[in-house]
This record gives sequence, C-alpha cells and structure tokens, in this order.
Amino acid sequence: MAAVTDLATLLATMDPVLQEGEFAFCTLSEEAFAACQPLRPLGLFREVEGVTVILPVEVARERGLAIGTPMRWITLNVHSALEAVGLTAAFSAALTQEGISANVVAGYYHDHIFIPAADAERAVMALKALSAAT
Repeated sequence: MAAVTDLATLLATMDPVLQEGEFAFCTLSEEAFAACQPLRPLGLFREVEGVTVILPVEVARERGLAIGTPMRWITLNVHSALEAVGLTAAFSAALTQEGISANVVAGYYHDHIFIPAADAERAVMALKALSAAT
C-alpha cells in the first residue's frame, strides 16, 4: 500500500475506526521502561500491520532496519492537557502553510512533532511565529 500525501485524498479516504477498549497514558521511569523494551525506542505504537518504533537513526541502521525519511523531533514544552482542544490543529495549520509535514505524538506532559529533517529549522521558525502571534 503506497503512502498518501495529497490532503484532499487523505481527508476523503481517512476512514476513521474506533478501536475497542480504553487506554491510559502512563509514565514509567527510564529503568522500568528499559526493563520492558530492549531496543529502548523513543516511542512505539502497535497497529494491525506491525509495530511502529521511533528510534534514533543510528540505532535503526545498526539493527539493519529500513529507514524512511529521517525525521527531527520538536517538543512543545507547554504541559498540554490530553483533553486540550485546538493545539494540534493550530500548529498543524502553521506547518501546513509552510508545506511541512508533521507526525504528532502526544505524551503525558507534552506534544511532540516529528518533521522531515530538511524542514527542521523552518518548522521551528513557523512554530515560534505562531506562538509570538498569539
């Protein structure tokens, strides 16, 4: 299955599916997490097709894993509530205006944005401009 980049197609075909069950966002100490995960990924998510892991590029290369576009990680240091409304839409819109793709991961304390490495500086500038305009 080829990845889709066209926004109109993405919106028209997103086919949202509510997964069964309820999930909790929890925090673990580094030691407790390390005991669970020998790869020590920055993040992971299980999907039907497989497990997505977020790893440093060097670790992925050492393990012989396929690497797509190298990404940079931006953390929004505001402690955003998980139930907050509009933050993702606002920063996504700012990045969209600059033609920058964003892959968002919400942690318990902060939102994290993974963007193509080549766009990192422009993304930070766009986010700082959004913040300053508010």
